[in-house]
Amino acid sequence: MPTAVPGTNRASGRTITERFHAFDTQNPHVYRELRRMAARRLAAGATRVSVKDLFEDLRHQLPYGVAGLNNNFTALYARRLTEEHPNWAGAFELRRRRAD
Repeated sequence: MPTAVPGTNRASGRTITERFHAFDTQNPHVYRELRRMAARRLAAGATRVSVKDLFEDLRHQLPYGVAGLNNNFTALYARRLTEEHPNWAGAFELRRRRAD
């Protein structure tokens, strides 16, 4: 019996990072909206922003949600936001990743 590789999807065999990049490529509007929402919260005085909260807000704002918007992607979106906006680094809690 094959052993599962940590961080892979059993059905596709792809890692979370691979699935994230595929999703992000097909849905660039998701990152744009997350960035806009984070910027708005920070401009309003927030010192901490939860990407999971942004995901839930995004799911409610879009008429049919976003197919494939996986909570496993929150850490990768938080990292992308802080890479592109280093001044936001303290607003997001980033934990050490255990899997790819």
